[in-house]
Amino acid sequence: MKKILITGASDGIGLAVARILASKDNQITLVARRKDKLEKALNQLPGEGHHLIEADLSKKDSVDALKEKIETEKYDVFINNAGVGMYGRFTDMPLHDQVSMMNLNITALTVLSYFYLSNSKKGDALVNVASNLGNTSYPGAATYAATKAFVINFSENLWWEYKSKGVYVVGVCPGATYTAFHEVAGGDKDSFPKFVMQTPEQVAQELVKALERRSKPKVVTGTMNRFMVFFQKMMSRKMVVNMMAGFGPLKDEK
Repeated sequence: MKKILITGASDGIGLAVARILASKDNQITLVARRKDKLEKALNQLPGEGHHLIEADLSKKDSVDALKEKIETEKYDVFINNAGVGMYGRFTDMPLHDQVSMMNLNITALTVLSYFYLSNSKKGDALVNVASNLGNTSYPGAATYAATKAFVINFSENLWWEYKSKGVYVVGVCPGATYTAFHEVAGGDKDSFPKFVMQTPEQVAQELVKALERRSKPKVVTGTMNRFMVFFQKMMSRKMVVNMMAGFGPLKDEK
């Protein structure tokens, strides 16, 4: 049995991963902002001995409290899944909200990765959940896509730095997924082609498989998403940006 910590775990991809890992006789600790959703999620996990931590990781106090938990509990696996997005033209969205998003998607993830890896041992694993938008461009979500590009690059470098120590690091890049993420971000999941969409369970299955195989520094989930990443390598960046704008929240603007 392994002790596994998952942030952003009250629904969506985080909860789907928690269900799979709990079914494999692991002890799961769920982290999210809302206690009511955490308690509901906890009741969905098979097995016993699971825990929850209420924390808003866009705030320093919550990050510091979770850092102490990481240092004392010595988790075998840490899945950095907490994140948020915002859709809209850059200067039309409140700067404060975008900075808060950066604090969660970048700063909290970096700080928690630092303290987890500082106390890691051979066999441990760190999973940072990014987004396929970090591999491409997405006008109408400029800051969000940039935060996920950071997560991908950061995770790839950590994979190399820690592989000789027997600690596995991977950046997982889901594409568009059937969750509440898009509505919360101010967008619409229906703007994405159906053939690229995945369920949280499909993403979770690929994440867990990557965690078990421990071979790649980056995993793009979904066959069509992997094809898109490959195909875009043959295009100019101008072509990529224009193409992705056609799927984005600003697609109706000239």
